[in-house]
Amino acid sequence: MSKLRGAFTALVTPMFPDGSIDYESWRVLIRKQLEGGIDGLVPLGTTGETPTLDETEEEEKLIDICLEEVHAYEKELAAKGTPRKIPVIIGAGSNCTKDAVKYVQRAKDKGADYALVVTPYYNKPSDEGVFRHYEEVSKVGIPIIVYNIQGRTGKNIPTDTLVRIAELPNIAGVKEASGNINQMMEVIQRISRKKPDFCVLSGDDGLTLPLIACGGDGIVSVVSNLVPDVITKLTHAALEGDFETAQDIHYRMQPFFKAAFVDGNPTSIKYAMNYKGLPAGGVRLPLVEVHDKAKKVIEAALEECGL
Repeated sequence: MSKLRGAFTALVTPMFPDGSIDYESWRVLIRKQLEGGIDGLVPLGTTGETPTLDETEEEEKLIDICLEEVHAYEKELAAKGTPRKIPVIIGAGSNCTKDAVKYVQRAKDKGADYALVVTPYYNKPSDEGVFRHYEEVSKVGIPIIVYNIQGRTGKNIPTDTLVRIAELPNIAGVKEASGNINQMMEVIQRISRKKPDFCVLSGDDGLTLPLIACGGDGIVSVVSNLVPDVITKLTHAALEGDFETAQDIHYRMQPFFKAAFVDGNPTSIKYAMNYKGLPAGGVRLPLVEVHDKAKKVIEAALEECGL
């Protein structure tokens, strides 16, 4: 199992004003990512508003188009003599273990490289329940990225439990969005420094640099929906030990790292994308467009960052 390193975009799902999916714009946004040098793509995550999508008619079409565009681009690169593998990490989480297994199996059947599986949310299982949830999805046979985000799920995965999960077959790493850098460092110390193929990816754009400096492997980014080239450059500079370049980008982008979540996600990043002429479109209820004050914050941050 190869180790994931780099910048990976948690893709928005573009929508028309009536809430239907704009599939042609989906292709446009994916092509922008690929041409921007992004290391991999994450469709059907939280940023993609997956809880509001139809799991067959909409989700499967989004997956198929994403894989089609990635494979076509890989062939273009190979024809130019610059071959590169671009991993596709499909969101496959649920708070029902049976459904999570089904979604992971779909990711495998579609030919995805990884499945991103979030901690079961709302029902707040015990640590043993979390372990058994990942034990079941690990049996499917596709590399799994654990997604720890207590702010959305109501359940943090303690490092003791993640240590157990990491010993399961097919567990490839963790997207760490706890917001707790001390916990992230503990994960690196206790897991990835002992298991070199286990990746630790930030789930927060603003923590990309600190996490890599502590031994992490990259970012699953929201901000890269707008600027894949910038986030890729920051991430690669940090991974290569060029911290002067990484710091310059990190601090230049700080205002937008904050503004990209000023009125929720993906509402804020979608507004920024639309403002800059990218076809992100609107959001589906229960999400609504960002309020006027937030729009001004986003616009000001974009200007301050030179975007």
